[in-house]
Amino acid sequence: MAEFDPNTPSIARVYDYVLGGKDNFAADRELADRLLTLVPLISELAVENRKFLSRAVTWAANQGISQFIDLGCGLPTAPSTHESAQAIIGGARVAYVDSDPVVVSHLQALSAKGNPGVSVLDGDVREVPAVLDSVRADLDLSAPACLMVGYLLHFFTADAARDMVTKYAAALAPGSCLVLSVLQSDSEAADEGLNTYSSKAAPVYSHPVAEIASFFGPLELVPPGLVDARQWHPGWELPNPPPQASHVIVGVGRKQAE
Repeated sequence: MAEFDPNTPSIARVYDYVLGGKDNFAADRELADRLLTLVPLISELAVENRKFLSRAVTWAANQGISQFIDLGCGLPTAPSTHESAQAIIGGARVAYVDSDPVVVSHLQALSAKGNPGVSVLDGDVREVPAVLDSVRADLDLSAPACLMVGYLLHFFTADAARDMVTKYAAALAPGSCLVLSVLQSDSEAADEGLNTYSSKAAPVYSHPVAEIASFFGPLELVPPGLVDARQWHPGWELPNPPPQASHVIVGVGRKQAE
């Protein structure tokens, strides 16, 4: 587990604050408030991301997938991955992976409440072999699984993101799927916000859509493809949402039989 320091902003706790959560500290709130002043849309984007992730989990469960790996999952929020999955498949299993000590503590408390489908792995998502070894103790990766990489890859360079996702995807069985959501900005104010975040918490990168598409590698994108989070509703005909300076770019890829 990473060392706990309440005086240093945490990715997970800043995200929790902009979502309206209470599991955060003064340093997290101070940074989040600065970001919200620069980019008021951040709170709305966080909500859009959570809604997309819930829809994607629901979609995957409706395809018969009953195993989920939630990388860099962050603090529990409603609806959580296991709530969305188990609403469709009662026996669905979810392995939550995070290295933030506050996140791990809260998730372990959740697991202790007796949900047999929830497991908590204290691990650095960048250490792919170690994480996969831990996951295999709870999930059967010879069967299809859904790998969730939500709101995470903008903290990685393009090469690092591509390499990490490729390694995880290689371990998945045919029929598995990959859920991605990535923050993207294209305004001066949003860029200033990203620079502020980078200087206080963790480096943030704004990847163009073509770069995000490359993170899926050979996986087949599920319609409607790589889109703004507000547009990802499989089978729905939706009007184009109004333009905004920042976006959550999302997509779901499916691994075909080799």
